[in-house]
Amino acid sequence: MNYTQTVARYGSLVKFSHTVFALPFALVGYTYAMCTADATFSMLLLVKILLAMVLARNTAMGFNRYADRKIDALNPRTRSREIPSGVISPRKALIFVLINAALFMADALWINPLAFYLSPVALIVLLGYSLTKRFTAWCHIVLGVALGIAPVGAYIAVTGHFALFPILLTGLVVTWCGGFDIVYALQDIDFDRSHALHSVPARFGVRGGIAISILLHAITVYAVVVAGLHYGAGTLYWIGSAAFIGLLVFQHLFITPAHIARLGRSFGLMNGLASVCYAAFAIADMIVVL
Repeated sequence: MNYTQTVARYGSLVKFSHTVFALPFALVGYTYAMCTADATFSMLLLVKILLAMVLARNTAMGFNRYADRKIDALNPRTRSREIPSGVISPRKALIFVLINAALFMADALWINPLAFYLSPVALIVLLGYSLTKRFTAWCHIVLGVALGIAPVGAYIAVTGHFALFPILLTGLVVTWCGGFDIVYALQDIDFDRSHALHSVPARFGVRGGIAISILLHAITVYAVVVAGLHYGAGTLYWIGSAAFIGLLVFQHLFITPAHIARLGRSFGLMNGLASVCYAAFAIADMIVVL
C-alpha cells in the first residue's frame, strides 16, 4: 500500500470532509479576534490554528471509530467502515488517535499557554463524545460541544483570553450540530433501540426527535441574531445569516416523519453549505465593519 492510499484510508476513517462543520466557525472566531484585538496577521499562527483543527478532528473521529468498532460491525449502515471491514486494524486506529492527541497538545503549547492549559479539557470533550451514546440520549449535544469549542479555541489562539462573541458562536454551533445530529440519528432508531444505545430519536421517537431538533435550531437562529447584534453586524452578515437560516428551514421541510429515507449525503452537504455560507459572509462583514 503506497502513501497516497494510506492517507486516503485514514482520511476516510475520520471523514475529513466533515471538517466543514467546525472549521468555518473557527475561522469566524479567528477573524473576529484579528479585527477586534488589533493583532498583526501571522501566517504561522493561522497555520497553527488550522493544524489544531485537523489534529482535533483526527483525534475525535479516530477514537469514535475505534470505540464504536463492535457496534459498527453489527449495523448494516456502518459495517463497511474501515475498522469493521478490516481496512484499518483497531490497534493502528488507536495508535493514530494517540499520535494525533499528543500532537494536538504540542500544537496548543506552540500557540500560547492558555491554549495548552485548556487542551486536556478539549480532549476530554472530543474523546468523551464517543462514549455518551452508551448512557445518555443527549449525546447529540455533547457532539455539538465538541464541534462548538472551535471558535473559542481560535479566538484564544490569537488573544490569549476569552470573549463573549466566540462563546455565542459556540452556542450557535452546539444547537445547530446537536439538532442536525438528532435528525441524522433517525436512520438508526431501530438499531439503537434493539442494542440498548441511547439517542433522542430512540428515546422520544421520530416525531419527538424532529420536534427537539426544530427547538434546538430555533435556539440556533436566536444565537445567530444575538451574535450579529453583539458586534454591530453589517449587511453581509445578515445576508449570510439569512442563507444559513433558510437552509435550516429547508432541511426541516425536506426531512419529515414520512420522508426519513431522504437522509443521506445530500443532508450532510446541505449542512456543510449552511456552515460555509454563514462563515464566508460573516468573515467578509467583519473585515468591512470592524
